[in-house]
Amino acid sequence: MKYKDYEAAVDFDDETKMFHGAVINLRDVITFYGKSMAQLELEFKNSVEDYLEFCARRKEQPESAASIS
Repeated sequence: MKYKDYEAAVDFDDETKMFHGAVINLRDVITFYGKSMAQLELEFKNSVEDYLEFCARRKEQPESAASIS
């Protein structure tokens, strides 16, 4: 999955019957969950936006895969 400059890896947990995603190639941790792919995609976008807002409030540059390579 991709959103803005962020890419995520997704797994399905058969026990909880939920999808779990995490943004890859960052030192910062951004994770999200969903019961459907549509919900997972929405939660991915919301998590990235929350991260960007958090960085803005702290006056920090958000990390991206390009910024740590």
